[in-house]
Amino acid sequence: MHTYRGREVEDWFDDSDSDDHADDNTGDDGHHEQGPRDSDLDLDDEDRAFMSQFPDTWGAAPTRKEVDIQGIQWERLAITRENYREIRLQQYKNYKNIPNSGEAAAEECKQSEKDGMYYEFRKNTRSVKSTILHFQLRNLVWATSKHDVYLMSNHSVLHWSALSGVDTELMNVHGHVAPKEKHPGSLLEGFSQTKVSTMAVKDNLLVAGGFQGELICKHLDREGISFCCRTSHDDNALTNAIEIFNTSSGAVHFMASSNDSGLRDYDMERFQLCNHFQFDYPVNHTSLSPDRKLVLAVGDHPDGLLVDANSGETLHSMKGHHDFSFASAWSPDGRTFATGNQDKTCRVWDLRNLSKAVHVLKGNLGAIRSIHFTSDGQFLAMAEPADFVHIFDTQSDYNQRQELDFFGEISGISFSPDMDALFVGVCDRTYGSLLQYGRLHNNNL
Repeated sequence: MHTYRGREVEDWFDDSDSDDHADDNTGDDGHHEQGPRDSDLDLDDEDRAFMSQFPDTWGAAPTRKEVDIQGIQWERLAITRENYREIRLQQYKNYKNIPNSGEAAAEECKQSEKDGMYYEFRKNTRSVKSTILHFQLRNLVWATSKHDVYLMSNHSVLHWSALSGVDTELMNVHGHVAPKEKHPGSLLEGFSQTKVSTMAVKDNLLVAGGFQGELICKHLDREGISFCCRTSHDDNALTNAIEIFNTSSGAVHFMASSNDSGLRDYDMERFQLCNHFQFDYPVNHTSLSPDRKLVLAVGDHPDGLLVDANSGETLHSMKGHHDFSFASAWSPDGRTFATGNQDKTCRVWDLRNLSKAVHVLKGNLGAIRSIHFTSDGQFLAMAEPADFVHIFDTQSDYNQRQELDFFGEISGISFSPDMDALFVGVCDRTYGSLLQYGRLHNNNL
């Protein structure tokens, strides 16, 4: 796991002096991802003035022939959208930890038709700027209803209302954050200048995880912060993922996956750590099965693990991926689950036969960094690091999909619990926004 920040779309459109930026965003190991740099795509003052005339939120581009849903004026540029897309596909550098992992996986991928139309564009909100601090961690957008979205924007955790179009700051971690409530194990002194790497929101609970093992918990129906703790004082304590869930008794818990190779289960009724499982390598993401018996864990290893949720015992190792994994999800059917990997694939597995993945789904340009099923299991959405979100119809045996195509780094994706909305966070200096798509109910599915 590396500390890294990917390039933004404005760099592709406004980067005439490429030599000055040749080493931008290079990680400690010398790896970096870059896209095409073409001075012909520069935005001049007139272009920016045109952009400034756009409303903060729109449901359709003001002049469809001139701009797309992101407000990009292709007719004013020296390149067509189609040609730029082709350049982007050819030159985007996918980050990988294992050489040639994408090439090895490509031969195994399922061919699917991208003629599906399940969700249609509804809104683009530019007033909400979604941001990313760690390029491999893309779970920074959460919808608790089709009207309520929570996301990270610079130093702030925001709530955005799709009804009113108003965003509200719930937490600012740039300064000092400390709990208002007193609980055993809570750090009453709190934290200062926390860098949030990941977050989750569910059941009136918001949990943000930091680069140094910070966990900040806030109940949405209470004033202030409820609980603060640090998972570890290890130098490698980065919080990679958080999942909030209800136990079989109805208690609210959350799991924190950490770069110190630990998986920790916290009880938010008693504000206590109740389980701590240790693995042989950093844990990048975990998902709990619907029956609460199994944990799906993926990390800095090609194999995924099925782990007993009570004991932490590894029950099975899933082989097939060629690189490190950063995403996982269970279908509500309790048998099907999926893993997302830097080999540019999402693999779908069936508990009844774990000898190999039942489907290998391919991305276009990069790692699969976020995966979500709808609450009825009908659709699976997988997000690449930039530009593409793929929505697969599971009832077609994953043979049909819809492709959402835009430009920008993806901070996170989230279906609303009622499946009526899909939100996509786009991180970019010029075109950064929150995209909202609505489910179509006349597609005969």
